[in-house]
Amino acid sequence: MYRPNKYQTYQANAVFTASPAQLVLMLFDGAIKFLHIALDGFKHTDPLDFNLSIHQNTQKAQAIIRELKACLDPEKGPEFSEKMSALYDYFDRRLQQGNLKKQREPLEEVSRHLQVLREAWREMIDKQNLSQPATAPQPERVGEWSATG
Repeated sequence: MYRPNKYQTYQANAVFTASPAQLVLMLFDGAIKFLHIALDGFKHTDPLDFNLSIHQNTQKAQAIIRELKACLDPEKGPEFSEKMSALYDYFDRRLQQGNLKKQREPLEEVSRHLQVLREAWREMIDKQNLSQPATAPQPERVGEWSATG
């Protein structure tokens, strides 16, 4: 019987309870993580490990970038969506080039750009959170209670 470990449970809860903006941040984090793993793959001396590490992790980063593109909503921001879509397409092409030719530079370039986007997104979330004060739910009065009986 499969039983998830505590970390997997924590990760699942983080995803299920995250806001849409936080989910996008998680996607950025995932793409950056997989690109770092792919870049570490260039250290392998065994050809199989070298190729598999770069290929598999670059493909995972590409899948996340495609998901980021799919999350764009042209109705809410047509100009923003158009520019980001073109940027994500560029990232996808660069990663494909780097993966096929086993070159570090395209992966490093996309990773740098994703880190800039991730930080901008994080700042946007922080500003949004500051402008919306958190309000705790108020307890409802259910009945009377007396300490004296």
